[in-house]
Amino acid sequence: MDKKQHVSIFTTASLPWMTGTAVNPLFRAVYLAKDEERKVTLVIPWLSLKDQECVYPDKMRFNSPSDQQKYIYQWLEDRTGFPSRFDIRFYPGKLFAAFTLQFSKYKRSILAVGDITEVIPDDEADIAVLEEPEHLTWYHHGKRWKTKFHLVVGVVHTNYLEYVRREKNGQVQAFLLKYINSWVISIYCHKVIRLSAATQDLPRSIICNIHGVNPKFLEIGKKKNEQQQNGNPAFSKGAYYIGKMLWSKGYKELLELLRNHQKDLGGLEVDLYGSGEDSAEVQEAVKKLELTVRVHPGRDHADPLFHDYKVFLNPSTTDVVCTTTAEALAMGKIVVCANHPSNDFFKQFPNCRMYEDDEGFVEATKKALSEEPTPLTDSHRHELSWEAATERFLRAAELDQTPPKRLTKSSSKLFMSTSMDLRRNIEDASALVHFVGTGFLRLQPDKDQSKELGLTSP
Repeated sequence: MDKKQHVSIFTTASLPWMTGTAVNPLFRAVYLAKDEERKVTLVIPWLSLKDQECVYPDKMRFNSPSDQQKYIYQWLEDRTGFPSRFDIRFYPGKLFAAFTLQFSKYKRSILAVGDITEVIPDDEADIAVLEEPEHLTWYHHGKRWKTKFHLVVGVVHTNYLEYVRREKNGQVQAFLLKYINSWVISIYCHKVIRLSAATQDLPRSIICNIHGVNPKFLEIGKKKNEQQQNGNPAFSKGAYYIGKMLWSKGYKELLELLRNHQKDLGGLEVDLYGSGEDSAEVQEAVKKLELTVRVHPGRDHADPLFHDYKVFLNPSTTDVVCTTTAEALAMGKIVVCANHPSNDFFKQFPNCRMYEDDEGFVEATKKALSEEPTPLTDSHRHELSWEAATERFLRAAELDQTPPKRLTKSSSKLFMSTSMDLRRNIEDASALVHFVGTGFLRLQPDKDQSKELGLTSP
């Protein structure tokens, strides 16, 4: 019997923080392991209690990795309806307080400390999936990923360049960041999957949306479809938007559109749901509008409160593939969004209404509110599912081949190869430069983290 593939998925966040890099890798792990054809391990950051206070909502705290592990498995089973068949392991992580182009404590970004490749034993080091490869390799100081694993696949989640451009000296920072990201990803990844063309072009990359939606959203959509087929009103509310309350998360664009076209959109009522650092400013801006716009705290998008809304307004252009847009479509709603590379995947759905400019937004919004959504077909419903997303991932990573395509690990334990291959020599030299440079910045887990994870104390 052939040995099973071992897929190790490394990511930069974990539940109960409801961010994309916590939720999507989690569903990827559960669906990759579902058929038991491969062994799957999800590797997530373990934070000190102090850092947990800054990141996790509702004062949730975990005293041990096993407590957090139990919480994650239960959260998944409540949503998928079947037990998880993958392992969870932890690496030490820290919130980074200093400003460094991408990462800051203000933005609640987590950095790995120490050599996190050591979490996976050498005899299990087959395939590594790096969710946010630029983030995971920026300060990596340890064994080279391509030396440790046969195949390293990076999955690019975040449009960092767009976020950085909105900051002070943004154009200069974006220019530097573009080349630094390309540099570290070329060193550490065999291939890269970009979720959409909204991300920067990267070496050895392809574009493919490998994300799906929580099965609960598809169930909600099925019930709405049944209501429509029975002739019952399925959507009794109008328009809404949900997202972390930051100006860069679509609120700036949405409020500008509403402010500039208040007369054209007379009578429109919009509910905004979100929490975040810019909540107070958003609420102040809303007060200046003549339109009825209500601001509410953030909630789970699957909450029954959202089921009866008919139209989801999402003008954001900083997302790579917007999870809430996919969720709204799965629930059978009409989505009004910008014609932007981040939304290309959604063009196949009849309930997705795209606009090119301000006038297009006004027209699309008014039309969406006057019409009933088109019921999703089984094919469209499948495209939004994690089953389909997993199929797309296996194809994009070339793991669907029989026997699976395997790359050979580097046989050298040194960074400089004796190969005459110029490209390999340049890559090895780059890896050495990065290794030496990160040696001056190397972060280490504190004593409590080392004890909790069973590591040797620094």
